[in-house]
Amino acid sequence: MAEQKRDYYEVLGVDKGADDAAIKKAYRALAKKYHPDMNPGDADAEKKFKEASEAYAVLSDPDKRRQYDQFGHAAFEGGAGGAGGFDFSGADFGDIFGDIFGDLFGGGRSRARSNGPMKGANLRTSVRISFEEAVFGCKKEIELNVKETCKTCNGSGAKPGTNLETCPKCGGKGQVVFTQQSFFGTVRNVQTCPDCQGSGKIIKEKCADCRGTGYIPMKKRYSVDIPAGIDNGQSTRMPGLGEPGINGGPRGDVLIEVIVGRHPIFQRQDFDIYSTVPISYAVAALGGEVLIDTVDGKVIYDVKAGTQTDTRIRLRGKGVPSWRNKDVRGDHYVTLVIQVPDRLKPEAKELLRQFDELTGNTLNSAKSAAEPEHGGDSGRDGTKEGKKKKFWK
Repeated sequence: MAEQKRDYYEVLGVDKGADDAAIKKAYRALAKKYHPDMNPGDADAEKKFKEASEAYAVLSDPDKRRQYDQFGHAAFEGGAGGAGGFDFSGADFGDIFGDIFGDLFGGGRSRARSNGPMKGANLRTSVRISFEEAVFGCKKEIELNVKETCKTCNGSGAKPGTNLETCPKCGGKGQVVFTQQSFFGTVRNVQTCPDCQGSGKIIKEKCADCRGTGYIPMKKRYSVDIPAGIDNGQSTRMPGLGEPGINGGPRGDVLIEVIVGRHPIFQRQDFDIYSTVPISYAVAALGGEVLIDTVDGKVIYDVKAGTQTDTRIRLRGKGVPSWRNKDVRGDHYVTLVIQVPDRLKPEAKELLRQFDELTGNTLNSAKSAAEPEHGGDSGRDGTKEGKKKKFWK
């Protein structure tokens, strides 16, 4: 039997509302404490280090954290709706490990950003959709400010006819090394070259169009597929449309947060929908059919005789589709509330009084209870005078 995983927030020792800085700080402390290089041969420390790294990989990524908050560990298991697990490589461990080894060991552990190809930063935006669009999915147009390769310099940033030169400060390595004395001895630190920003090349004459950046900012419109079942605050991803990569790396992604508008009738909780439907006193007492609004349209429901107010009924499969499997849907829960008429014709009032006399005389119950009883007086049916026979159960 597989070992039960601990809650990721518990592993890092943070609450569910912790921000990115708190999560990073908690992981940094655990990584320093349990890293295998700090605890050679300690299998328990190695296990705790791996557990903390897994928790940080999930909670430091906004999308993975949303999935974990909604589905727990099942969100990343191979059998959970075809999720197929996920890759921890997206988490940012570099600066944390750089700090750990730079502070504790010195000598050769790099704090610098690699001068190899790196993926560009992600762009974030939001889009507003209706309740129904969130249930069934839709297409939306978004407008983004993106960086396109400068056609004048072909992305080099250099003025046409000139070439990039090797950075004299770092010798083309993109990194500079310096040493300093500390309590632990001589510490050797490696940092990104401040002159070439890690590229190893510098531009003597910049392109006039892009000002040496290699990119021209442009406004572009994209069509976004919003998946069925998405909820308020969740995001969908458009790969490869984010910021340009560094040193030839791929572009980042665009993350689109969905803001779902309120519905006048329906409320949502996970994949279930809730609403309230008024019914007349006659339908509640005698039974009858009522029309109920659902996201699929109106449905007819047969109300049972004697239904009480606040009775909740369940319409199976009328809820929100699962974003993992659109063929699987939640349910729609409807609360039936008896509607009391506020305007009655005199004839209707008289009939209602006659009905009350036959079903308990509730209109005079308080008055009868306040009057003293007179013993010995009984009606022809053997009951005390003034007491009515009930005709309902």
